[in-house]
Amino acid sequence: MRKMGPVEIGKGAVIGEDVIIGYPGKKRARLLDGGDMSILRATMIGCNVLLRDGTVIYEGVMIGDGVQTGHHVLIRENSMVGKGTVVGSGTIIEDNCTVGKDVSIQSGVYLSSGTTVGNSVFLGPMVCIINDRNMDSVLEPSVIEKGARIGAHSTIMAGVTVGEGAVVGAGSVVTRDVPPMKKVYGVPAKEAPDGV
Repeated sequence: MRKMGPVEIGKGAVIGEDVIIGYPGKKRARLLDGGDMSILRATMIGCNVLLRDGTVIYEGVMIGDGVQTGHHVLIRENSMVGKGTVVGSGTIIEDNCTVGKDVSIQSGVYLSSGTTVGNSVFLGPMVCIINDRNMDSVLEPSVIEKGARIGAHSTIMAGVTVGEGAVVGAGSVVTRDVPPMKKVYGVPAKEAPDGV
């Protein structure tokens, strides 16, 4: 494990090989050339956390108690991951994201900057949540509300809210808000008929 800047690690945490905690954010990358690492924002790792080999946690990140990562996870600056959440191998959580408690993030998920994920959400393998609809740097973060479930290989477009308890079928492209407790699927995603 390599610590960079101020880092606090709770009791019972298990840190794997080649884990970096407190890596400088994009605005402080110059510090990698021998700058004063003490100016970095504190990184907080909770109790009984498991960070598997190759995980990189940036400065200013808060990881709740009991969080587990797979291998080669990247969590960028100023993000928060709530207690009891599992973050699958190869997942990237960009800066300023908020992930709630007891979330299940499967392998290869991508959360773009500013994404909010509520408690008890399920994100299937390779889900991609983007924040730049027209690739013009006009960012519109998306929100995934409590208890929503998003199937494998789905894409959630910029600025979309997936409502509480909603379900997104695998491989869907969600271009507009999904109301709470509704099921959608397809490209572009449309509401499923009753009983499906």
